[in-house]
Amino acid sequence: MKLYTYFRSSAAYRVRIALNIKGLSYEAVPRQLARGEQRAHDYLELNPQGLVPLLVDGEAAISQSLAIIEYLEETHPEPPLLPAGRAERARVRALALVVACDIHPLNNLRVLNYLRGPMAQSDAAVKAWYRHWVALGLQALESEAARSRSDGQHLLGAEVTLADICLVPQMYNARRFECDVAPYPRLRKISAYLEELPVFARAAPEAQPDAAA
Repeated sequence: MKLYTYFRSSAAYRVRIALNIKGLSYEAVPRQLARGEQRAHDYLELNPQGLVPLLVDGEAAISQSLAIIEYLEETHPEPPLLPAGRAERARVRALALVVACDIHPLNNLRVLNYLRGPMAQSDAAVKAWYRHWVALGLQALESEAARSRSDGQHLLGAEVTLADICLVPQMYNARRFECDVAPYPRLRKISAYLEELPVFARAAPEAQPDAAA
């Protein structure tokens, strides 16, 4: 397997966590988003979206982090990242999508660069934009965590799920952009516990080979 990745990409971070949980070996192929390497011709031939992550597994080339993780779940079902019950599986997916659909798309690098560039917004305005959407999403997740049946160390249940895999990179980015995470004690506790697990720690941005670059 090859994973086209970028150390600061939260979407790639999710996939790295999932690969580690599944115990799968892969070759990391960094694409420096800050240098525009994702727009290089050779990469666009593989992934016309020009985004990371991209997983290449034999003849399959799969983009979009949640699609990749679902692929891994189907091809390597142990340990599972989705619960057995249909309602619980739907709930886990819903929690994951709060991050992957409601928070992340509004705050990824190309959106922030567009705000700074063509929209001529100041750095302060861009940070305000970022923090606004993070706050809305994390408020919702905090409320969901309050009513979830969990052990207090996971968003749902007592095992790592897709929802936890999406939460940790988002909390990492929230701290990086100096968002106020004090109002989310449950999320902070869950994320702090998960980040100490080896499968999460090895996927962290600072642990990636391209971090130094």
